[in-house]
Amino acid sequence: MKNKLILVTGGTGYIGSHTVVELIEQGYEVVIVDNLSNSEERVLDGIEKITGVRPAFSCFDLCDTTALEKFLTAYNSIRAIIHFAAYKSVGESVREPLKYYQNNLVSLMNLLTAMKKHHIPDMVFSSSCTVYGEPDRLPVTESAPVKKAASPYGNTKRISEEIIEDFIKSQTKIHTIALRYFNPIGAHPTGLIGEHPIGEPENLVPYVTQTAIGVRKQLKVFGNDYNTPDGTAIRDYLHVVDLARAHIVAIERMLDGKQKNAYEVFNLGTGHGNSVLEIINTFEKVTGVKVNYVITKRRPGDIEKIWADPTYANKELGWRAQSTLGEALLSAWKWEQYYRKHLEKKN
Repeated sequence: MKNKLILVTGGTGYIGSHTVVELIEQGYEVVIVDNLSNSEERVLDGIEKITGVRPAFSCFDLCDTTALEKFLTAYNSIRAIIHFAAYKSVGESVREPLKYYQNNLVSLMNLLTAMKKHHIPDMVFSSSCTVYGEPDRLPVTESAPVKKAASPYGNTKRISEEIIEDFIKSQTKIHTIALRYFNPIGAHPTGLIGEHPIGEPENLVPYVTQTAIGVRKQLKVFGNDYNTPDGTAIRDYLHVVDLARAHIVAIERMLDGKQKNAYEVFNLGTGHGNSVLEIINTFEKVTGVKVNYVITKRRPGDIEKIWADPTYANKELGWRAQSTLGEALLSAWKWEQYYRKHLEKKN
């Protein structure tokens, strides 16, 4: 047992819950903070079924400094933080930009202030490939220019990274690794936890699975006039379990004192892109289920194509994506079926 306490903010969310599972399975003690704005407390049941451990959980908003101070006073042995807690919908951020700036930036600043006060030395920050905007060259390396974001959500990630970097320059005792994700998909292979956004999904794969199972009547494909082989947008789709494991590697890099700089950035992706239609076709192939979809106009805030060059993460972290696209989509379908059979009726 490593006997180190890790705080996971947003730990009942999609990526957070999978990371909590990996932390527990690697012997870490975990405490979760989440305001349940886009998740449910019963995610803890799935984590417990998978690992045999029910992590400690506190429900409050990181924008509430009083609640955060009370929490950190109670949990005074936290060794490191993995910070997921943020609003994440590109489309919603275009419609409600101030909501995103208020939540994503204030919560981060509160957390950094608290880390300094309570002497918590290490943080892994959940960032995004959206900081690259529409890239000049593909695949995207960490040296690619950070551009004006295509959405307020993406802008909050860019600004968050700048806040963290400036904060670290101002003192010497806190270290951060920012992980720039490409597009996480899939679910835990047990099918006991997965992606289930509250309300209508804005990410592609949960909309695919909900359409396939009949919860949604039709999937909208936003645009088929992009400069891509089939006209639909291309992304680098990464299995969420592979992504979760990268956070463990990052945490251990810091805990073992192997971090080369106080602030480091890594791209996390597979190294190749798939179009929206390729996702649909692959899903149909691996599940045998047809997806009812229609082509519609482009969605504001979306970029045309992006995929990662994960070479730096592969070499420096010793991490690489292992799962195939088909495996990721099949796991997402397994989760969707489990949810509808065992969890939906409990709502």
